[in-house]
Formats: sequence, structure tokens, C-alpha cells
Amino acid sequence: MNRLEKLGTERTNLKTSNLDTMSVNEIIKTMNEEDQTVALAVQRVLPQIEDAIYIVHEGFKNNGRLLYVGAGTSGRIGLLDAVECPPTFSTSPQMVQAVLAGGYGAVMVAVEGAEDDQELGESDLRQLDITSSDVVIGIAASGRTPYVIGALAYAQSVGAKTISLSSNLESAISQYANVAIEVETGPEVLTGSTRLKAATAHKMVVNMISTVSMIQVGKVYKNLMVDVHASNYKLKERAKMIVCDATNITYEEAEKVLDKTQFNVKQAIVMTLTGSTAEEAAKLLERANGKVRMAIGGTNE
Repeated sequence: MNRLEKLGTERTNLKTSNLDTMSVNEIIKTMNEEDQTVALAVQRVLPQIEDAIYIVHEGFKNNGRLLYVGAGTSGRIGLLDAVECPPTFSTSPQMVQAVLAGGYGAVMVAVEGAEDDQELGESDLRQLDITSSDVVIGIAASGRTPYVIGALAYAQSVGAKTISLSSNLESAISQYANVAIEVETGPEVLTGSTRLKAATAHKMVVNMISTVSMIQVGKVYKNLMVDVHASNYKLKERAKMIVCDATNITYEEAEKVLDKTQFNVKQAIVMTLTGSTAEEAAKLLERANGKVRMAIGGTNE
């Protein structure tokens, strides 16, 4: 296991060695400058992120799940991404999930010791009946969290594909991954506080992985979230605007066609662009595996 003092994320940032004597203006300027390095760090691992997306897409095609596993901030980053998938893409809550050391209670209150329990990582995944179609992404800024190692090792043992996401090179969790994403974000403004740059980088990476994977399975047309779950006033209004943008019809016309499809945005778009009925549009989408561009007769490469 890597010693903490050897990790890049645990080193002292020389720019902030006198952080407690700096003015508020100096601190926020320095934090902003440091944050600007995060996107460049992510840029350096785009090839690995691309490989991860291919794996997740393949899992989705085989009805597999995407499971984020982490402790503390890392687990919460996975949870943030997972809970946004159902409203954004109309996925089931099971399709993208987060598994946190200490359970969901650890979202609000830290569960001491849970992250150090490798066997707990294994048992938590075992309860989810992991299969070879599932993809497990282990997130740990340090790259050494035992809970994450236990989860990834177990996932590999049952044939599931694994991806590691850390902020240090040669991370321990990388040894248990089909694809290792090591975003080297370096020393934090506040020494060791990986809720800062490391967490920002990880949020960017998981956003890429989930969003692009959803695009690949047909949940986006043009740059529109056509699988949005219109469950409240705001999302119903968004659904109307999406139909307007996709078809160039008026707001009132979009409202009428959405009423016919029970606010199924994809179906409304296909109806409008093909001149079909709601039932015919549903069949076109079914034949096109839910991809709007294919359903209306375009390419979907």
C-alpha cells in the first residue's frame, strides 16, 4: 500500500505554505489558478477516459449496470452522477448506482473506518449480484482505499469490467482495473484536502463517462436530452422546448404533440418529423433501438 506522504495529493503546495496569513483575495485567486490546472490534468488522460466509455457502452448494450464505488468525497462524487441519470436520461435507478463505504448514511455523516475495510467493499458488491455485464468504477483520490480495492477485486473475480479513477500515478487501485484513469492533480491548496482539485477532476471525468455513454445508447438527439423524464413543471417546460428545437414547431404545437405521447419527448419528435401517429412513432423508435436519428431515417453512426 502506498504511504500517504509519497502521494502527490498529500504533498505541500508551495504556493500556499503561508495560507493562514494570506488575504481572502490572495487565497481565492490562488484557488482559482490551481483549479485551472484541473482541466489540463483531465486532458492528459482523455485516451483512458475514451477506453472507459467504450467499456461502459458495451455494458449498457448487454443490459449491464454502471456502479460507482468510493468512500467519503469519492463516493459522494459517484452518487452525484448516479442520481442525476434518471431525470436526465429516464434511466432506471438501477442502471447507474453508487456504492458508498458505510452506506447511504455516509453521504451526510462520515462512517469512520468503513473505507479501511477491504472485505466490506467485497460484501457490498456481492449483495448487488454483480455479473459480467456490469461495469464497476472505483474512485479514490489517494488510489489506495482498501474498501475500493476490495470492491474492484471482487468485481474482477466475477468477470465484471473494472475501471479505476484516482489522482496519483501508479495507484494501488489501478492494479485491479481493466482501464486505469490516473488524473495527476498534484498538491492541494489545503494540504491533503482532496475534496478540492482531485474531487473536481473526478466530477469532470464521471460526467464525461456517463454522458457520452448515454449518448452512445441513443439518449441524445443533436445535443438535446430527448430522454428527459418530465416529472415536474420545469422538466415539462424543458420537454416542450426540446421538441421545439428539434422540429421547429411552435410551443403550442409541441404542447399538443407531447400530450399525445404522455410527454415522451422522443416519440413526439419522431411523430412530428415523420408525420406518424404516436403508435407508429413508438414502433419506429423500437426498431431503431431508441435512437431518434435512425428512427426518422437518418444515419446514427
